[in-house]
Amino acid sequence: MKKTILVVDDDEGILSALTMLLRSEGFAPIAISSPEQALAVLSHEDIRCILMDLNYSADTTSGDEGLKLISAIRAMDELVPIVVMTGWGTIEVAVSAIKKGANDFIQKPWENDRLLAIINNQSKLADAEKQTQKLLQQNQLLREEANLNGAIVARSALTVNMLNTIQHVAGSDASVIFTGENGTGKSLFARYLHQLSGRSDAALISVNMGAVTESLFESEMFGHVKGSFTDAKATRIGRFELADEGTLFLDEIANTPYSQQGKLLRVLEEKQFEKVGSSKTQHTNFRLITATNCDLNAAVSEGKFRKDLLYRINTVEIEIPPLRKRVEDIIPLATAFLAKAATKYARAPLAIAPEAEAALKAYPWPGNVRELGHVMERSQILCKGERIHLRDLGLTNAAQTLASTPIQNQSATQDLRVMEEIEQDIIVQRLAYFNGDAVKAADSLGFSRSAFYRRLEKLKT
Repeated sequence: MKKTILVVDDDEGILSALTMLLRSEGFAPIAISSPEQALAVLSHEDIRCILMDLNYSADTTSGDEGLKLISAIRAMDELVPIVVMTGWGTIEVAVSAIKKGANDFIQKPWENDRLLAIINNQSKLADAEKQTQKLLQQNQLLREEANLNGAIVARSALTVNMLNTIQHVAGSDASVIFTGENGTGKSLFARYLHQLSGRSDAALISVNMGAVTESLFESEMFGHVKGSFTDAKATRIGRFELADEGTLFLDEIANTPYSQQGKLLRVLEEKQFEKVGSSKTQHTNFRLITATNCDLNAAVSEGKFRKDLLYRINTVEIEIPPLRKRVEDIIPLATAFLAKAATKYARAPLAIAPEAEAALKAYPWPGNVRELGHVMERSQILCKGERIHLRDLGLTNAAQTLASTPIQNQSATQDLRVMEEIEQDIIVQRLAYFNGDAVKAADSLGFSRSAFYRRLEKLKT
């Protein structure tokens, strides 16, 4: 860790003595002689501790210049340790300095061992406070994502092959992008990749880029310092800083505002950034995982996504197949969702009747695994017996017709027609449930808005 100590005193002899002492102890001192210089250095340097006098050339006895400097430092950095030194030490001055934000106080001439002990102790306390703030924000993010947890189910050859690819690339630090339809489990597989990686002991920080507004992008991603804008009532740690030494997962990467993509690219390339309201450059070291349900090459062609950013994020692309192509996974997943719902609602887990299994396998699952999870949770709640039957699934009459008809007796054309009818029935149901709100209906099914509106147009024809 960088051990830069800022020493502020207008006495050249004191600056020289402290510089020699600190260097002998492995610190990197920056010696300056005025409050103005101190603030300039603090604006762009990562300082571990500040040793400062209270009296300067304008006023050599009251300590007012030093007290004002403490206030100015605290406006820029809430946590950097400040150790005050003065030859005019009194209890009143010490109390005033502590009230303004100083961490400790030592009188000139100082004892070297005591001064070094103060620097080390205050630095450790500041590190602990920074770590506490970081953990609090990480824990908040984990609580927000707790509902996304689930088990990996791999019965189909497609899923097994995909997991083999994940296991193969996990040991590297290569950037990975997961592609696939909404609801296929991209967040789950991103967590699985992180758990297999060499960074598993550190945090996985997830960001839904579709939920980050353009106006708050920099504050959310880079963090901000207190007072940098109207609502910045406290310093905020951004996602890049939280992901240091761990993994950063950018979900829905295609929704990153184009105006911010250049800033994102800079951090990915240089692994450095500045908080909003600060000119101090911070460094971060993370492994990048992204996900999208969009065709990014098409987005590049349409001028909606930067080509250089695409090259940066897709070192390895892993496509997650839709649930309708992983039929062997449907029943094991459904069973796992039932068990999870049973635990959640303190009920006995239910079995799935054969005709219900047939309907689950035949249904096209436009909302993929996410929709399956919703269906099974609802079934667990509404079922009045010990087994889930066809009527409990609520997959519409079209689904029941398909489930009761042997698949081998249907032509491909019939299959396609019935599947289209199922999808149309589901869309009509969801629109009715959400009182005609197409956005909420699309979200509940895992559709993008454009895909949902295409289906609505098809209903009208």
